[in-house]
Amino acid sequence: MDVHHVTAEAETFTCNAFLVTDGQTTLVDAGAWPGIVDAISARTDDLEAVVLTHQHGDHVAELESVLEAFDPEVVYGYAPHPLVTERIDDGDTLEIGTETFEVVYTPGHADDHVSLVSATTLFSGDVVVHDDGAFDYGSFGRTDRPGQSRETLIESIERLLERLPDGVTRLYAGHGQVFEGDVRDVLETALERAEKREPKYPDE
Repeated sequence: MDVHHVTAEAETFTCNAFLVTDGQTTLVDAGAWPGIVDAISARTDDLEAVVLTHQHGDHVAELESVLEAFDPEVVYGYAPHPLVTERIDDGDTLEIGTETFEVVYTPGHADDHVSLVSATTLFSGDVVVHDDGAFDYGSFGRTDRPGQSRETLIESIERLLERLPDGVTRLYAGHGQVFEGDVRDVLETALERAEKREPKYPDE
């Protein structure tokens, strides 16, 4: 599967947005970087679908611009949104690129958060990331803001581990670096850190 990190050159705060260009051409999260339309255009002029892991501003701020530029057939999201055309739920399956992904509901960082897992790949949004400035090799989304819950996030990571195939070796998270290797070990490390219930950042 051909995955491109299309917000990699962003100089402003944004999530990682990933463009899959083989099979069903799909964008996972739209980000908050005004340059994303040009970055997508450099790879394709035929965007078929957009999938939102959740609707925090850094993941959806440029969604309208993306839709105006490419007019994809469908925008998937867990929660209602004026631009979401098809709701997804836990256990649903989606075609992204050349692979079939299962939707796993993973709230805690956001009430509408989902992760997407195939036989080889995990799009984890913000529930688990490889590195984010707080921790390297296994971090997790912050849970200190209104509507967030560390307990719920811990349950979400446990659920994700239960449904993660053994062959998953690629982790595309909403922040930090792309990781290739033992994704299960990264998730287990993130879970151990989250279970300590310690503040993720000193100012929490």
